[in-house]
Amino acid sequence: MPRPSLRSRALRRIQRRTPGGRTATRYEKRFAGPPRCAITGAPLQGMDAKRVKAEHGPIRPPSRPYGGYAAHWVLARALRAAARS
Repeated sequence: MPRPSLRSRALRRIQRRTPGGRTATRYEKRFAGPPRCAITGAPLQGMDAKRVKAEHGPIRPPSRPYGGYAAHWVLARALRAAARS
């Protein structure tokens, strides 16, 4: 029976073969998915998903308004609609 902190599904379970020939269960952190648009749910352009997964440190979002929050084409549509109304 694993220890209580390993019983939750917060860590993913991976079966690994040991040099002795038996299989052991390893527990690893789950990787985060790519950053997504808050409005449409589409993956954001300009933000590197691999760097989020590798945890290399802070990722600089694009320097436009709502950069890192909304997709660029969603923002363009919203700005056009606001200018026309």
